[in-house]
Amino acid sequence: MKSSEIRKILIKIFTNQSVSIAHAKIIADAIINAETVGAYGHGLSRLKMYCDRIKKRCINPKPKIKIRNISQSITSIDADNSIGFVAADIAIKQAIKNAKKTGIGLVAVKNSGHYGLSGYYAEQAVKKNLVTMIYTNAPPAIAPHGARKSLFGTNPICFGSPTGSKVPFILDTSITMINRGKIRFASKLNKKIPKGVALDKFGKPTTIAKKALEGVQLPIAGYRGSGLAWMVDILSGVLTGSSHGGEVKDPFDDFSGPQNVGHLFITFKNNLFVKNFNNRVKKNIKKVKRLPKIKGVKKILYPGENKYLRNKINSKKNINISNQIKIEIDKLLK
Repeated sequence: MKSSEIRKILIKIFTNQSVSIAHAKIIADAIINAETVGAYGHGLSRLKMYCDRIKKRCINPKPKIKIRNISQSITSIDADNSIGFVAADIAIKQAIKNAKKTGIGLVAVKNSGHYGLSGYYAEQAVKKNLVTMIYTNAPPAIAPHGARKSLFGTNPICFGSPTGSKVPFILDTSITMINRGKIRFASKLNKKIPKGVALDKFGKPTTIAKKALEGVQLPIAGYRGSGLAWMVDILSGVLTGSSHGGEVKDPFDDFSGPQNVGHLFITFKNNLFVKNFNNRVKKNIKKVKRLPKIKGVKKILYPGENKYLRNKINSKKNINISNQIKIEIDKLLK
């Protein structure tokens, strides 16, 4: 199905849920982007969950979002339990505005929800020739180093930078061996997950997605990954006034109330310290790409390059929708 057709369907689904047309368009664009970059665990596979949370009043379809400017550079946003896509869209635009005005923009968001891919928002800042760092916390998925119970989320870390070319440098990674969206997507399709990424509830290694969701995910780099997850929990949870320390509700399984996810957006001008930043980055990338390659590697890619190429190719193609998601869409349209 063409992305333009899916966009119309998504807008209709969300407006049927009392979401405004303006907000429905923001949501639809973010979901379609996840599909075209190949991040299917953050795309249409989550559609039913978003609608379920709206119906059960865990997401506010008509939020009264409060924006408080602490200074010309710093802004605090209370998203009023809006869907995360809307809160993040407002936040990154505010961060860009602040950075353009003063050189740096710092925006904290509370009372939000899952917002999809961090890199999607980072790209918006990079297109304005800004450097950006974005943090958000998530429901419990990994155990702190030395503990047996999960507490921290997959807590993605995102960094974006202009490169002097059309292809931005976007590092968007969870601190787990595999992001939770991929595990949920695999569970939905009854597919296995790679070895070494998760343990079941008994602490045994598993490749069965459903058992991984019941157990814990493994962090990157052992205790270092656990430390990074903790750092993100402090930055996006403690600092912003959001849920933290295992308090973020699982959007698929816990409908007892809003998630209160926190986000932190940092943007700054690339010429704060040097006037030729883009040329320096371009030179930096060339040095890496010219290095001798290991066997089987044709080209050294920088973070975001592969995703950009996938998006460019997939944007011209129809989006494949599984039979299960088609059934969910049909039900949501009734």
